[in-house]
Amino acid sequence: MDVLSDVVALMRTGRPTSVRISWRAPWGKQFPKAPGSAGFQIVLRGSCWLIPPGGEPMPLSVGDVVFFPHGDGYGLADSPGTPLTAPVCDPYLESELFASTVEGGDGAETVTLCCGYQLDPTRTHPILNALPDVIHLPTTLGNHPELRAAVELLAGEIDNPRPGADTVVTSLLDVLQLYILRAWFDLESDACRESGWAAALADPAIGRALDAIHRAPARHWTVESLGAHAGLSRAGFARRFTALVGQPPLAYLTWWRLATAGRILRESDVSVAEVAQRVGYGSEFAFGNAFKRQYGLAPGKYRRQVCEEARTAS
Repeated sequence: MDVLSDVVALMRTGRPTSVRISWRAPWGKQFPKAPGSAGFQIVLRGSCWLIPPGGEPMPLSVGDVVFFPHGDGYGLADSPGTPLTAPVCDPYLESELFASTVEGGDGAETVTLCCGYQLDPTRTHPILNALPDVIHLPTTLGNHPELRAAVELLAGEIDNPRPGADTVVTSLLDVLQLYILRAWFDLESDACRESGWAAALADPAIGRALDAIHRAPARHWTVESLGAHAGLSRAGFARRFTALVGQPPLAYLTWWRLATAGRILRESDVSVAEVAQRVGYGSEFAFGNAFKRQYGLAPGKYRRQVCEEARTAS
């Protein structure tokens, strides 16, 4: 697994949701703040305006993607002056994997695809924490072709669901999320080369070290061995990694090991001792102490709580 793939795999709990909405002018909707969520809006047909809280209205056109990594509230409308009313649904909290609806008057049509994920704040990757409240990826001829292709496939599945649609839509939403992150970090790496995750992912040496940590978290990594993998001296690697990533190499390694352990506990029934071994701890006792410091619960109790929450939600 590489870093961005791991972020997408780690970021959500349960199934994603999506709503295809056909808006008829005049229309304006306020989407409420949804802490612990991330979502995006995609313009499939027509045009509209994004009304961010405390910011200037932003025109959106066909193919534009807007990502809200922290679940911030916003408005969408056919024009900046249209009053905003409560949304037809909360896309972040809907239980349906995909749905379609029609809203507004009888004027010109705009079609948007609204998608959302529930996040677990105990395992949000630092990459997401570093993102701005709103990311706008405008449509540009020849720009982000993979992103546009994923949008078209997703819209087609939602318009005409067929056998296997649940699996296809869930997978495409993950793919779409990955393309959004990739496009953003590609843009940011050109503008910011000194610090931050965009610079870290674009930096060949630090990128190699991050990739090594994600591919083999159980390996007995040291600052020296990670530096050698990155092709840097121990001291030079430690300084550069900390400056770009925002924490020292071994601190990030520990965080990632425990995040990986949490995912294994949620998604499998392997023993706690085996989980400890898989993420690089020499004993179940040491693993349990480290896990409890990060999650506030012992591994076994954490697994039971997650299972109980899943049964309650279903």
